[in-house]
Amino acid sequence: MAVFTSSVFALRKKMIIQALRDAGAVGPETAKALAETNLVNPDSFPEHTRKLADMKIIRSTPDG
Repeated sequence: MAVFTSSVFALRKKMIIQALRDAGAVGPETAKALAETNLVNPDSFPEHTRKLADMKIIRSTPDG
């Protein structure tokens, strides 16, 4: 099960990062919510999104 979970996380990480780059969200002044990108099911796997934020791979702006 751990292999599946890490594989899903790796795929989701790649999808989130690419969607944010494609949307031009590369800094605080160009930040976008995942719902504003072309990411399929942006609210899926919220634990993966939190993990990416905890790892400082993605960040939240003060307004969320």
